[in-house]
Amino acid sequence: MWNEFKAFALRGNAFDLAVGVIIGAAFSKIVDGIVNYLIMPIIGALTGGLNFDNFFLPLSSKVTATTLAAAQEQGAVLAYGALITAIINFLIVAFVLFQLVKAANRFKRSEPPPPPPGPTKSEELLAEIRDALKAKT
Repeated sequence: MWNEFKAFALRGNAFDLAVGVIIGAAFSKIVDGIVNYLIMPIIGALTGGLNFDNFFLPLSSKVTATTLAAAQEQGAVLAYGALITAIINFLIVAFVLFQLVKAANRFKRSEPPPPPPGPTKSEELLAEIRDALKAKT
């Protein structure tokens, strides 16, 4: 049983997937930093100080705060600004991964196509018959 598990865990696909998940988790923190500290402030500056993180709908009449953190302390809120930020994060990650895959495919060595298969036995026999008929005429 141990050998089967070791064969599975160290097989190329499972090991590559584990490495990909770990790198993806680390990459996620980088993307969060880029979005929260670079992109969102620029969007905020372009839109006159707009901060998506503070977009929310109060679900209770007790909520009167203007910031999300204060509103969450007062009662239930629907924080749709956080969803907008998550969507922007996803789009950035998807775009960066697309560019990485595109670059990796460019550097990947393309193998020459395999040679076409030779004629089958029936094709060889038909060619012989054709040649024999041509030789008679």
